[in-house]
Amino acid sequence: MSTSIPAEPAAAPATPQRGTGGAVWTALGLVYVVWGSTYLGIRIVVQTMPPFLSAGARFLSAGLVLAGIVAWRYGPSALRVTRAQLGSTLVVGLLLVLGGNGLVVLAETSVPSGLAALLVAAVPMWVVVLRSVTGDRPPLRTLAGVLVGLTGMAVLTSPGLSGEVRLSGVLLVVAGSVTWALGSFTAGRLPLPGNPFTGSVYQMLWGGAAQVAVGLLRGEQRGLDPGAFSTASWLALGYLVLIGSVVGFTAYAWLLQAAPLSLVATYAYVNPVVAVALGWLILDEPLTLPIVLGGAIVVAAVGVIVSTERRK
Repeated sequence: MSTSIPAEPAAAPATPQRGTGGAVWTALGLVYVVWGSTYLGIRIVVQTMPPFLSAGARFLSAGLVLAGIVAWRYGPSALRVTRAQLGSTLVVGLLLVLGGNGLVVLAETSVPSGLAALLVAAVPMWVVVLRSVTGDRPPLRTLAGVLVGLTGMAVLTSPGLSGEVRLSGVLLVVAGSVTWALGSFTAGRLPLPGNPFTGSVYQMLWGGAAQVAVGLLRGEQRGLDPGAFSTASWLALGYLVLIGSVVGFTAYAWLLQAAPLSLVATYAYVNPVVAVALGWLILDEPLTLPIVLGGAIVVAAVGVIVSTERRK
């Protein structure tokens, strides 16, 4: 899962008129593949590494790398934030990184990466639900998409109910996606830094530190032997830090300025397809009927929701 907030980076430099040229499609392809592949990377990491400690190491490292990039690109002053903005990044970082990402990482110790990605794909649906309970009135087409998506979610949870995978793991992913939606929903109502890179630096650092703290409270450090970590897990962790968090978000933030938002939003229903394909090809994860059917329903529902909301 990424740590981006889908909002215009107000403090970023001016960019050309939005278009769909070669650079846009290259960046969009990066977001499709990179963010779709993070679920596979997480699954490989937690095969030999503790979930919360490894996730915390990922986001602390990515936050520091991104802070260096921001200071180099915009100057050290770009990292300055007000007390209110710092508090907002704490709230959003805890919801997105600790809650949203952390629960998914923990779940992937027992849940296939493709199934996790499909369950997380329902985040736009949960955002609509949150809007509805806070007094907003989404269009009927959007609400219809939510109802269809709930049907798909019911199909996707059947592997947990039937015992094919751990039900606790499935519920953890659902809880993580709801928490991620809450973080995204809350972020639009808090005074975050205008530059999205600066905001992400602090969100990653807060969330990463919280993940390490939770890992220590869970006792993940007991008997920890880094020598037992596989090479694949180390490589996957490095990939998540540099490619998943830094490169993926940089491409996404640039797209928000350079491409039509309706085009950028398509990542929401392309990422899970990429994740399922990679899990099947690389980890030999089974493509069962509930995963294929439920995933298709959820992706279609998210497509309806995203396209309707963008037209608004």
